[in-house]
Amino acid sequence: MNQIATHTDKPKGLRFMKMHGAGNDFVVIDSRGLAGAIVTPALARALGDRNRGVGFDQLAEIRDGDGADFTLDFWNNDGTRAGACGNATRCVSDYVMAGLGLDAVRLTTSRGGLAAVRLADGRVSVNMGAPQLEWADVPLARAVDTLHLPLPGDPAAVGMGNPHCVFFVADAEAVDLPGLGPRFEHDPLFPQRTNVEFASLSGPDRLRMRVWERGAGITLACGSGACATAVAAHLRGLTGRQVTLDLDGGVLEIDWREDGVWMTGPTAHVYDGWLTPAFLAAHP
Repeated sequence: MNQIATHTDKPKGLRFMKMHGAGNDFVVIDSRGLAGAIVTPALARALGDRNRGVGFDQLAEIRDGDGADFTLDFWNNDGTRAGACGNATRCVSDYVMAGLGLDAVRLTTSRGGLAAVRLADGRVSVNMGAPQLEWADVPLARAVDTLHLPLPGDPAAVGMGNPHCVFFVADAEAVDLPGLGPRFEHDPLFPQRTNVEFASLSGPDRLRMRVWERGAGITLACGSGACATAVAAHLRGLTGRQVTLDLDGGVLEIDWREDGVWMTGPTAHVYDGWLTPAFLAAHP
């Protein structure tokens, strides 16, 4: 009887949600209504530890919006900030839309104002904004041709809130992702480090893509990376502006429109949990 009573008591600590989009997984903390942001670098690192914490590719903190339905901040699992996270944006937008009884929301991130909508089939689309194609906006360390970087493998650079280094290869499956990913993440040409994508053409307007994310390593999917890869593929003449990408964790559809790069895919709210007061006190 005592055990049952314990389970029905309201937990003490901080509530979080676990979500994923095409296998790209997130911890989400809802800080709306509070005085300010909760997440610190120490807390993000502790939560990102898959053995001692919860584990995630990125952490998203929902805050009150300034002229929007909500604001999102992003963290990598090494405790560094992420400028954008498309799959987390879709997952959180779905959660907020359900709470507000809406099928469309507006949000703000470090990129500025974005829009998200729920489609009739349940998938969620988000406008990730215009791609950043000038070297200083990616950003790169010096002025170079962003469509053909002076690096082995002839990659392209595209900014989507995060910097991306996109390689087009004959077979993405054959790439040594654990070896090449960190090498290019830390290349001096990228002063803020970079996400690294390897893509191969698998059909008309269809790409197979694998990704190494800065501050996170190999992930099953990367929304901003899928957007950057689709943009680079179109600029290289490999695809049109509507591209389907097969990632390790699922399928994402990209549509580069006049108003920005739209990304569509599945979302999943896996479970809710509580961080204990002791855990929070140990990682201020």
